[in-house]
Parts: sequence; C-alpha cells; structure tokens
Amino acid sequence: MTSLKIIVLGSLHDQLESAFKKLAALHAKNDFSLAILTGDIFTPSTDDETISALLSGRLEPPLPTYFTIGTHSLPAQIADKIESGEDICHNLHFLGKRSITKTSDGLRIAALGGLLDPNIVGGYSKEQHLPFHTDDDAKGLKGANSADVLLTSMWPSGVWKGSKKVLEPSQQSAVKSTQAIAELCAALKPRYHLSASPEAFFFEREPFVHPTNSDNEAMSFTRFISMAPFGNNAKEKAMYAFTLNMTDTTAPPGLTASPFAFSSKKRPHNDDHGYSRFADHDHGHGRHKRQRQRSPPPGPDRCYFCLSNPNISSHMCCSIGDDSYVTTAKGPLPTSTTFVTQGLNFPAHFIIIPLPHAPTIPSMGSPSDPNSDASRAYKEMNRFRESLQAMISQKSSHQLGTVTWEISRDRNIHIIWQLIALPADMIRNGIAEAAFRVEAENQKYPTLQTRDISSLEEQALLGDYFRVWLWADNGEDKIKGKSLVMPLNADMRFDLQFGRRVIAKLLGLEKRFYWQDCEQTVDEETQDAEAFREAFKEWDFTLE
Repeated sequence: MTSLKIIVLGSLHDQLESAFKKLAALHAKNDFSLAILTGDIFTPSTDDETISALLSGRLEPPLPTYFTIGTHSLPAQIADKIESGEDICHNLHFLGKRSITKTSDGLRIAALGGLLDPNIVGGYSKEQHLPFHTDDDAKGLKGANSADVLLTSMWPSGVWKGSKKVLEPSQQSAVKSTQAIAELCAALKPRYHLSASPEAFFFEREPFVHPTNSDNEAMSFTRFISMAPFGNNAKEKAMYAFTLNMTDTTAPPGLTASPFAFSSKKRPHNDDHGYSRFADHDHGHGRHKRQRQRSPPPGPDRCYFCLSNPNISSHMCCSIGDDSYVTTAKGPLPTSTTFVTQGLNFPAHFIIIPLPHAPTIPSMGSPSDPNSDASRAYKEMNRFRESLQAMISQKSSHQLGTVTWEISRDRNIHIIWQLIALPADMIRNGIAEAAFRVEAENQKYPTLQTRDISSLEEQALLGDYFRVWLWADNGEDKIKGKSLVMPLNADMRFDLQFGRRVIAKLLGLEKRFYWQDCEQTVDEETQDAEAFREAFKEWDFTLE
C-alpha cells in the first residue's frame, strides 16, 4: 500500500468513549488506515469502569489505533495486560515506551514515550508503564536509521526556531523539550513527528528539510505537529487527518531549513548491568540453568533479543530493517584491536536477529509462503549477512572473511545468527572447516555435513540443527563459501558456545571463551557500535 489515510488525536485524558465514538463516525466517512493517539490516554483518575470496559472488549476503537506512554503512568490493570504480551483490546496497540514498530500497512513508527528523567545520567529506562525515559533511550533509537512517523511525549528542543508560526512565550515555557529528541528527529528524518501540547493549543510547524550527508542522498522532510487535548474548551485542534504517500519525495510547500543545530559533545554513560539480548548467553552455571528451567519461557517483553524488551542495551543496536536487525555483541570474542592491522577498528562480532519472537525461522510462519514472517525475515537476515561479509572483506582489503552460525532448535527462545570476522586464509585453506569438524568430534557430536539448506521448507523438515557458513573472497570475484550442517536430536545436550569456542581457538583467544569475561563499559560498547555504523554506511541497505 503506497498511500495511507491517518488520523491523529490529542491527549484523551479519560475521554475514551466519546473519542472512540467520534473516531467511528469519521472512520465511516473516510475509511482511515489507522489512528495514532498522542499524549495521555489515561490519567490517575481513570475510573475502573473505563478500564474494565477496555479489557473486556466492551469499549474499543473502530480501527487499528497506536499509542505510547504520555506523562502519566499506565493503570495497573492495563500495565499487567501489556506485560503479558497482549493488546489491551481489539485495535488498541501499545507501541511500548521505546520502540520501532512496522504496522500491517507497512508504516514504520518510532516511539519514545514519557518525560526525561534527569536523575539517570546513563542507562535505560526499565518499566514500560512508568512515564520516564533517559537520554540513552533516545540515543538508542537512532539505530533504526529511519521512520515514517516519530511519536514522542516531549518536543524536540528548538523546533519552533525558524518558523513563522507564532508560539506564545507562555506556551513555549510550558512545553517540555530535550536536545536528545531533536537529535533523534534529525537522525530518523521522519515524514511526521507527532507530539502533544501540555496546554490547550495546537502547533503545526512548517515542514523542514534535513541536511544531506552526500550529494547522492535524497532530501528528507519532516512535519512537526503537536495536538491540543481532545475535547478542550478552547476548541483548539485535537484531531488531525492526513494522507501519507509512502513513495512521494516531492518537496512540500512552505519548506524551511532544519531548526536543529547540535553540539558534538558526548554524553557520559554508566554501565548497564544484567543480561542483554546482545550477549552470547553462556548458561554454563548449573544453578542458574536450573532456575531458568523452572521458569516459563520469557515473552517478547523479557526476551533478550526483542525490541519490546525495556531492558535492552539499545546503544548496541546498529541497523534495523523491516523484518530483522543487526547489533554488536555484548562481551565480543575479538576486541577493537584484534583486526586493526587488517583495517577494522571494532571487534567485528555481530548478531543478526529477526524481529518476530520465535525459536526457529520456519516456526514464524508458512515456509512456502513468500510473504510470511518466516520468508521475509530469512531473506532480510541473509541480506544483512551478505552486506556484513562484503563490508568486512573490502575494509580489510580481502584479508578477512567471515564465519556465521546459528543453533536452530524448538527449545530456543529467539533464533539468532552470530557473525565474526576471521582471517580469509583460514577459510580458503580449509583450516576453519577442519576446526569445526575436530571440535564436533571431540565433543562427540553428530558429524558435520557439507550441505546447503537454503529453503525454509528443507529447514523445517530437518528439525533441530547447528549450521555454520564459512565465507571469504580474494577481490577477484573468486569466493570461497561453504555451509556445514549438524543435525541435532531434540533431546541431546548441545553447547551454546560451540561456535564461539571454535573461533576462539582459531584466533588464539581461548581466555575469551565466555562473554561474561569480556564485558565492556557502556562507553566502550557505544564506541565500538559507532565505529561499526560509520564503516557500514556504504553497505547498510536500510539507509536507502
């Protein structure tokens, strides 16, 4: 779908029933694709009857409706429903406090709800239901690279600069804004940046153009709109409808320069302790393993690899596509100096992660359906793998190749692929392949088979397996590539660090077997992620 009809509402402030009725009447006439709610839906005075009506389905919006948290906490019953991984009711979708969401219509929404908590210098907000975020929450979302719509509770600092639209001094002083959100808007370059006004006024800035980084980069334009509260006595605009043409790049009338000017000063970070979706998760300690076995599998809000998990280390997220994303690894096997003589100033240890929460790729949907989540995720994950391979090879003047592996098991929580750079000669000369085969024999694992299981149907029939891709080129279109597959019995024990162990021995990094022994500070993780993003720009197809 290239054009979407979208309607936006200001803070409902408990007026859900009247707002949904108004939406239904307008939707019947205009056939909107979706609705977006800005500001607060709920307040501390939201009555139990309204909450009960929502949760029971007696009260629901007439079309798909999306929102993030505003300046008030979510009611406990609503927060509990969200924590369970469910929608509040039919058509009412909570985007999360910090998230990237692609709707069924293909609209890409970036959301950052709540107010800035100045007491947290570094780190990430945890609780989804509390109306606070940190500067690092905003910075972490930059890894998304782009968005059609940016939805925030706070304004970007100085967005009114260079505008002919009048913003009264009292209104300007009432607005809560941050530089981090201004930088986020500049990074994502959304077509629309939506927010809510703290008082009964509506503000629509002239569209502004973002500076381009190269002559070949297309111009991007943003319209900033802040909605007045729904049902306000001043009769200020609280509902706003527009048609978004997903392919239109025509400059809108009234265009101004960007109001944002940024300082290059870096913000300090504190280490964010705890498990992360970016880690290898070597669960070698029996006590921890037994505790996890007694617990139910985590849902997306607690999964190490899901964007909806509020405890993620988002500063390590480097590129987010439509169906998958790439991060640097927590506790990487190589260091930022391991491959410096080959031209890389970052560890070159990455994780490619599908967006759907599933234990295997075939389990995401019909393997034979090219439009299923499984097919789309698998295709894009391979595209990320091939882009990383090309970048590592070219940046290293073809001195480095790559090793990528996956452990596909029904007992998984979330399938991932790990990719690490390796001297290309080890791949071309068969040393890497021999190392995997020897380690498998030492561990008394099934024999690795030279096998290409590129189709999802074949993967589904195979069942549980370990797979490794070995890849290198020599700069002359001669590519050395091989796929090795080890079928796994459903009940057999398999070392989750098998791939890391083999590569550690090849690189002489045996002391770095365990990711917990290789943890970095947030500053170090951020520096590595930023160095990689800069190197990857030419190959990052999400920037196209």
